[in-house]
Amino acid sequence: MAAILALSGCGGSTASSSPSAENPYGLIEPGTIRVASLGDSKPYTFTDSSGNFTGFDVELFKDVAHRAGVDNVVFTGQDFSGLLAAVANGQFDVGVAAIGITDKRKETVDFSDGYLAGYLTVITTKTSGINDADGLNGKRLGVVQGTLQEAYAVKNFTSAQLVRFPDNNTAISAVNSGSVDAHFLDYEAAKEYQEQFGLVSAADIPSFDAPAGFAIAKDKPAFKEALNKGLAEAMEDGTWKKLYEKWFPGSPMPEQYLPKAEQTSSPSPTASK
Repeated sequence: MAAILALSGCGGSTASSSPSAENPYGLIEPGTIRVASLGDSKPYTFTDSSGNFTGFDVELFKDVAHRAGVDNVVFTGQDFSGLLAAVANGQFDVGVAAIGITDKRKETVDFSDGYLAGYLTVITTKTSGINDADGLNGKRLGVVQGTLQEAYAVKNFTSAQLVRFPDNNTAISAVNSGSVDAHFLDYEAAKEYQEQFGLVSAADIPSFDAPAGFAIAKDKPAFKEALNKGLAEAMEDGTWKKLYEKWFPGSPMPEQYLPKAEQTSSPSPTASK
């Protein structure tokens, strides 16, 4: 998988980011949405062989941005641990990376409505002897710094030794080399690594209480309203469903994001960070 791209220094000025007739969303650069993202979080956000960002979240956000009247969307990668702060301090207009909405994160940024909800997964090698969450006792468990998985592990995997990494690729390399025993990440990303490296799932953990949303600065009400409107339209006209089927083939589909006429039961997996 592609490595995370370098963070560009693109702080916005007060003048350019203030709402106006020419810039109703208060963007750093009128007519352009600058997005902080991840380059290694397949199938949500990742860079392809040409270095271009793609994935479920990328395509969904571009669709929502188009509905808001903005087609120039620039994605830049960085470590997840600094992503929300970069949005809050005006380096980026929005963070897009399957970011789970939590009360703690709301202290730093605001969020759009949710668009994904699901599971977290512990993956390991076939020979590690870890078969469930209890098997993590006394083991070295990788987590990406700043994620929901890190927060969950700190609270619930108290007998495991947590090893923090800047991204999933680095953590998976550590699993494969034996320097950590397992890695804790989201459900869909785990599937990709299992297929690529022959790893196995030791535990799938529900995380429906923290759906993913687009992270924005707190003083952007018009921008938030436009994103929420675009998301609602994309869900109701079936665009969200088509993208989900494209990027998560065979995975259970969370019904709360389907057109209202197709909603019949309770939500099912796809995860956030």
